[in-house]
Amino acid sequence: MSVDEELETILNGEGLEVTEFDSAPDKVKPVVLRKTVTYIVSAVIFNSKNEVLVVQEAKQDCLKQWYLPAGRMEEGETIEEAMKREVKEEAGFDCQPITLLLVQEQGPQWIRFAFLAEITGGSLKTLKEADAESLQAGWWDQESPLPLRGQDIMRLINAGLKYRQKAWHPTVLPIDLPCHVVVQRLLLAFTSPAKELWLLVSLVGTRGPHLPVAVALKTHTVTWAANVIVQEAMPSSYYQMDIETWGLLSLQHNGRVPGTTDGLCFNLLASLLHSDGPPLDQPPLVESPRYQWYKVDKQPLRDNILERLKDVSLLPVHSLY
Repeated sequence: MSVDEELETILNGEGLEVTEFDSAPDKVKPVVLRKTVTYIVSAVIFNSKNEVLVVQEAKQDCLKQWYLPAGRMEEGETIEEAMKREVKEEAGFDCQPITLLLVQEQGPQWIRFAFLAEITGGSLKTLKEADAESLQAGWWDQESPLPLRGQDIMRLINAGLKYRQKAWHPTVLPIDLPCHVVVQRLLLAFTSPAKELWLLVSLVGTRGPHLPVAVALKTHTVTWAANVIVQEAMPSSYYQMDIETWGLLSLQHNGRVPGTTDGLCFNLLASLLHSDGPPLDQPPLVESPRYQWYKVDKQPLRDNILERLKDVSLLPVHSLY
């Protein structure tokens, strides 16, 4: 597959199988859900009055406080299945996802996936149905006093309201493609003042030039992989460059084989900017034989990437470090 074909696939919100890594620690072991990684799912669901679905906690450490339907993924689940299960168990409703709203991470060990979803069946859980999952569910107008388990859900609720008013990024739902570790596939772009566009590509392996894939480091955010690749490719220029990760184009996960397919692949758009002096007409020199710059001459592809960099119309990935 050519670089242009890879670009078309990822820009269309699709995925690509992960077959090898272009940047990785010496030893790469499969991640294991609930042992070496924790994935959290949460759902933002509104009714016709823009009231949001909330659940009252049954856990002793947050008893009777309110929160969005949320919880940890279980072995063998996909991300969507985990979200649907949590909503059913805690709120009583069947639902389907509309899109991911936000991905939050504390490195590859802890990642939360927040969905905007809609009800397809079931009924609101009442106090008579209280169990270990929740005491009850209700609809909250976001103004009436309510003891919240955490203020962190307000960012998710506001993101959902914003998306309902205007879909500011394309629909993103997890793609069923397996991976055994947490990785980042990068569209790492450099643009000139004349709107010329280059992407950093890898020459590792036998596939020819391709979008680089980097294993997330346990000691850093998931998106730090872009910094690692830039430092490997152009060490002399690294400290004169700003590396900005703009957002998620697509997300790959399978999870069907516990301990084997518990990994994730984030397909992310990032940019490289010269921070020391005026803008450069050409990208910085690549010093490693493992990488090279690829000029995007195909106008629809170039325009697509430039437009996304301009409008930041991408699913955000936020670090909680």
